[in-house]
Amino acid sequence: MSDNFDVIVLGAGPAGYIAAIRCAQLGLKTACVEEWINKQGNPALGGTCLNVGCIPSKALLESSQIYFNAAQGLSAHGIEIDGVRADVPSMISSKDKIVQELTGGIEHLFRANNVTWIKGTGALLPERQVEVTDSQSGKSLHTAENIILATGSKSIEIGAVPLHDDVVVDSSGALDWEQVPGKLCVIGAGVIGLELGSVWRRLGAEVIVLEAQDVFLPMVDQQIAKDSLRQFGRQGLDIKLGARVTSSTVTDSGVTLNYTDQSGDQSLQVDRVIVAVGRRPNIEQLKSPETDLLIDERGLVHVNDACQTNLPGVWAIGDLVRGPMLAHKGSEEGVVVAERIAGKQSHLNYEAIPSVIYTHPEISWVGKTEEQLKEEGRDYKSGVFPFAASGRAKAMRDTGGMVKVLADKETDKLLGMHIVGGHSSELIGHGVMVMEFEGTAEDIARTVFAHPTLSEAIHEAALAADQRALHIPNRKRS
Repeated sequence: MSDNFDVIVLGAGPAGYIAAIRCAQLGLKTACVEEWINKQGNPALGGTCLNVGCIPSKALLESSQIYFNAAQGLSAHGIEIDGVRADVPSMISSKDKIVQELTGGIEHLFRANNVTWIKGTGALLPERQVEVTDSQSGKSLHTAENIILATGSKSIEIGAVPLHDDVVVDSSGALDWEQVPGKLCVIGAGVIGLELGSVWRRLGAEVIVLEAQDVFLPMVDQQIAKDSLRQFGRQGLDIKLGARVTSSTVTDSGVTLNYTDQSGDQSLQVDRVIVAVGRRPNIEQLKSPETDLLIDERGLVHVNDACQTNLPGVWAIGDLVRGPMLAHKGSEEGVVVAERIAGKQSHLNYEAIPSVIYTHPEISWVGKTEEQLKEEGRDYKSGVFPFAASGRAKAMRDTGGMVKVLADKETDKLLGMHIVGGHSSELIGHGVMVMEFEGTAEDIARTVFAHPTLSEAIHEAALAADQRALHIPNRKRS
């Protein structure tokens, strides 16, 4: 069997399904190949993000934070609740329901936009052909004028700590535990490790995080990172930096981890382990051996600025290519590629892509860090405003963290915005929009923000960049 399409997309995660929908909207005959089987044993769209990544982890983060607030955080508001308990199986069930609703929603969008869903594993062949292997229907061959590679990424495993049943798991496995471990070790203090560690800490686990790097969150502005580390410590997350795991042993009583740090060899006994040391591109079944697709030493598909590979008519987006492994980055690349295939002008500003860590406090940022600006030798100015001086944050009893604004010293152009604090994932959009419009700190300072709101902290940070904040003492003008 052979079918011809204008576009075939390999992968139905946030990059792939958005690319497929946009292609179909533009009048292109489009198919999307996806192999995912969900925990109910049914084919599903949405890839890692919707099935075992962004969406389910945020559902558990939200549920666990609400439980924690009810159990410990409401007395400051004059609310006392006795007998609060966490029904973890119900939390897992609620999370699964959200996942099914959203993945089912993508299937509805495919039907509404006439996108053909080809179930199975797709492999790129020469001459813009795709071979799809399905466990039930066997192999089928499809051709297209354009092929978009969007197969995403998967968790990195480490030899020192092999996965073992539901005792030593990756990020996906940590989303399905129905009992709270007494003592949990998270290997890796990156985005995923901190988020999952936060979930189980709020639900009552003792959590130790082992991070091999000596610097906490090196991709984050270090003023923000250091403040975050202090707040996590107060929450009971025991984060050990410079701790490299060397071996592990699973026994009937739990897991023994051996690691080295500045003090030498160490040993740790825990009940369960989450391995969260990063992700790598899904390229194992991406192409046939005779297909001359260029892949670099990191396993990333080589693309130019337009997301074109070295093969005519073949494009690659999302976690397969350079840049941060972020769902929204992949989705926007999918839109850009679809529009370019349709002959339209389209562009993605990689300098204005936000990042978020959905812990509490949330950490979010866009643009350059202060460390990057110093390394570049760029003259800049900075303004910081703490949430402790925000009336809305005080009313919420959530005053930890700050907003930091970085701007060019001569032109005042906004170069970066960094936030640690409650709801910062929603606040960072202000910085993204200003950077997209090539705005300045003065543009923010001249904008009227509603009072009282958390967003006023952005206004004050922009004012502080010129030593004219209104609600904190300013540095002495030079």
